Amino acid sequence: MAARAKDPRQAAERRALKKQKEIRKWEKERLRPKGPRYLIYLVFIISLVYVTDEIASQIGTLMKTEIANDLMASFGDKSVGMLDIISFVAIPFQALSIFYKPLSDRFGRKLFLVVNTLGMALGMIVIALTHGIALYIVGSVLIFFFVPHDMQVVYVMESAPPKHRAKIFSMVKCVATLGVMLVPVFRKLLMHSAAEWRMVYLAPALVGLAISFTALLLARETDSFVESRLNYLNMTEEELQRAKAEKTDRDAQGGFFKGLKFAFRHRQLRWVFITTALCNCGAIITMHYQVVMSYGFAEGILAKGAADLETALNEASVGPVTAALFMFPIGSALAQLVVGFAADGIGRKKSAVLMTAVTLTTFLLLVAGSRFGWSPYLVGICCGAAVGSYWGMTDIMGILVSESSPTNLRASMLSAMFLPMGVGYVVAYGVGLPLITALGNGAVPVITLCLAVPGMAAGLVVMAAKVHDTNGVDLDKVTGTEWD
Repeated sequence: MAARAKDPRQAAERRALKKQKEIRKWEKERLRPKGPRYLIYLVFIISLVYVTDEIASQIGTLMKTEIANDLMASFGDKSVGMLDIISFVAIPFQALSIFYKPLSDRFGRKLFLVVNTLGMALGMIVIALTHGIALYIVGSVLIFFFVPHDMQVVYVMESAPPKHRAKIFSMVKCVATLGVMLVPVFRKLLMHSAAEWRMVYLAPALVGLAISFTALLLARETDSFVESRLNYLNMTEEELQRAKAEKTDRDAQGGFFKGLKFAFRHRQLRWVFITTALCNCGAIITMHYQVVMSYGFAEGILAKGAADLETALNEASVGPVTAALFMFPIGSALAQLVVGFAADGIGRKKSAVLMTAVTLTTFLLLVAGSRFGWSPYLVGICCGAAVGSYWGMTDIMGILVSESSPTNLRASMLSAMFLPMGVGYVVAYGVGLPLITALGNGAVPVITLCLAVPGMAAGLVVMAAKVHDTNGVDLDKVTGTEWD
């Protein structure tokens, strides 16, 4: 009994020693000197990480027609819908990731920056080695799990000067989006027929492994996280208990449910979440743009005398589709660049409205241009602008959440944001895919527009009426209660 009585004290002593060890670790990190050009150096590293993220995010869509017609060939004209339905298996793993990202609010940003980049690269390697749907799903699960965390976004948000935060973020995103040009480059160099799509996955995967190693060696922890973690660790037990009693959230050090609870307790974040849910109905646009191009160009080739649709699709894959995809990153990068300067210049809300209008307009031009045989380069610019503007709009939502959240819950808030973002995937998968599977690949453009436009329009109305701009907010001081 006496031995048992000592256990609580021993456990407390071990916790105290562990706490002091962690304090020394972060104190050492805080004292590391930073050179005058540190921000430029950091932006370079983050841009490299973002390249892997963007390629992993986009490559499945950029190669969707080839993958579907290879792995799901037995389904004929229903191949795209069936591939998406089977790929739905990976979505629950993306949902599980909401409990993973908040860990960076406790253990730091750098660890997850490196691990996420490595995980995305491994996912692409698995897909490159697949010759059946099973391994393709395994690779997709890895990518779906690691892509959403966007730790590079947290790095930029916590390191950039407030008045230039959106511009620096958009420049990083612009560079990363241009990195997607590696996909059509690899298509041109390595894919001499539609059946050789796997090699296009392998090349960027190896690049991603190198970037992960670079981040491990060169990146350092963000100052905002170090200060926040030290403030928490230096709180006494009495201060922690008082904070809990007062519900100040100072004791919260990460967690999906903590972030979600915080969001719905505070007006600004609550309305940003609602706006995100509505606008994310446009997520279906990002799923099918390559299919729209492939079948649009193939119909034109078929009309000119191709033997059958399969032959026309193969000719389109190695011809106009690859040419258009060379311009896709440029159109997307320009949209990403514009959104940052607009967000800092005219405000977050007006910038979101602008990006949504560009998304819908350029998607219509993409549909018309591919169907009526416009220049593949012009079609590629429209395609990139449509997708880039959509992601630019979602990036603004992420900025609004980041700038409306305290540092100790920032990554958790971005994780909790997956709940309203999931509305878009419910619409795309729950409504869109059954329709596409029933009506065929050729119906993708009309189905996409009918599902995307109403939600995005409603989201803009709510944003204009309820959400406040956050330009110039000090991320080290914001509490999230300023707009209550």
